Amino acid sequence: MTAGIIIALIIAVLAPFLASPNPDGLESTAEKVMPNPETEPVLESPLPDYTLPALGDSPFGGVVSMVIGTILVLAIAYGVGAVFRGREAAGEEGGEE
Repeated sequence: MTAGIIIALIIAVLAPFLASPNPDGLESTAEKVMPNPETEPVLESPLPDYTLPALGDSPFGGVVSMVIGTILVLAIAYGVGAVFRGREAAGEEGGEE
């Protein structure tokens, strides 16, 4: 498990330097389809375009935002796994007699 976390963090650190500055297919299609790109989103992104607003559009901001995102996703996945493990253990204790 530790090796997987380390690999995920290495990818998060390297990703901003390997990413294309051009918009991807989904983003370019959204730009073509949206009638008014100036509309406000329903929810504001905490890390817009994989940057930290305080650091601006720098590679360091991209690295920090990717590391934050990776840690959040790993924590959520761990929490969901812990909930399901707890349910399985409770089912095994109460179901078999």
